[in-house]
Amino acid sequence: MGGKMLAEVLQRQKGMTTSWTVAGLGLAVTGVGKLVGGHLGAGIMGFGLAHVALGMLDMLRPTVRH
Repeated sequence: MGGKMLAEVLQRQKGMTTSWTVAGLGLAVTGVGKLVGGHLGAGIMGFGLAHVALGMLDMLRPTVRH
């Protein structure tokens, strides 16, 4: 029983790590877009902000049990 619960916790942490990575990379891309500026920079910032939003939303998604 304890091993099954531990596996579920580890699986959830793995998913959370991926979500944080996507959101963190999105923040980095957003910063690059801010540095570039202009229309191109605005597009890059939008791309980065979309990844931040998707990473945060992914954290709210329930885990899938197999």
